[in-house]
Amino acid sequence: MTNSTEAQKPQNTKKNKKKGATLDTFYGAKIQNTEQIEEDIQENSPKSPKGNRNSPQTHEEFESERTKKMEALWEEKWEMMQKKFTHLQNQFDQTVKENQALKQELIKQSQNTKKLEENIKYLTDKVIDLENRGRRENLRIIGLPEKPEINTKLDMVIQDIIKENCPEILEQGGNTSTDRAHRTPSTLNPQKTTPRNVIAKFQSYQTKEKILQEARKRQFRYKGMPIRVTQDLASSTLNDRKAWNMIFRKARELGLQPRISYPAKLTIYFQGKVWAFNKIRAVRT
Repeated sequence: MTNSTEAQKPQNTKKNKKKGATLDTFYGAKIQNTEQIEEDIQENSPKSPKGNRNSPQTHEEFESERTKKMEALWEEKWEMMQKKFTHLQNQFDQTVKENQALKQELIKQSQNTKKLEENIKYLTDKVIDLENRGRRENLRIIGLPEKPEINTKLDMVIQDIIKENCPEILEQGGNTSTDRAHRTPSTLNPQKTTPRNVIAKFQSYQTKEKILQEARKRQFRYKGMPIRVTQDLASSTLNDRKAWNMIFRKARELGLQPRISYPAKLTIYFQGKVWAFNKIRAVRT
């Protein structure tokens, strides 16, 4: 019977020794590391005879085999690193080419967009200009009271305005007839306290211009009530002109004789010269 306290036999260190870890390469292949290779070499190397453990020939063969396997390992590593580097370099070059192509396409699209915006602006300006020219015989009357007896006979009211404010046009035999006259907008908004504007289309452009010139010189009235007579223009042009209101009033206070000319340009007289401005920011600078 064996003694329970007898020392256990030493375990096989080779079986318990942890095998060398594997190296995952870039492409998923597995290469044994140097520790594992050395173990395999030692296990598979020829054993020296008991009486001649340090045989020179056996030792040289062992060292030669180990060196060859180590060289093969590092050559394989180097080749795979080179392949991976070449692959990454190709990907980088392809990305650079794609970025350059996208950059060129972006520049091209930006140029096309700018050209398209210029064309849209040109066409918009042309449409507005055509609309304004279609209104060249029109006058806009502002402040005419909103009364049924006026709204039902606007043509006669306009003739009364001409007689009251510029009778010389009638005396000269000018054609003051109108093709039509109407309120704008067509529907009355009960929430608004100011009367709607009146648009009058004259048969004679020359007569319309004479009335407009007289209206610029003095305040027009209808039966003693002040009214304004201006050129009828497209709504976008009217909005551009309204943007000048504050500067226009200030220039008039300073005695600069301001005037809004077609389509929406401010002109003033300063130090004996005529100054014209197309944009508000040009005045501010």
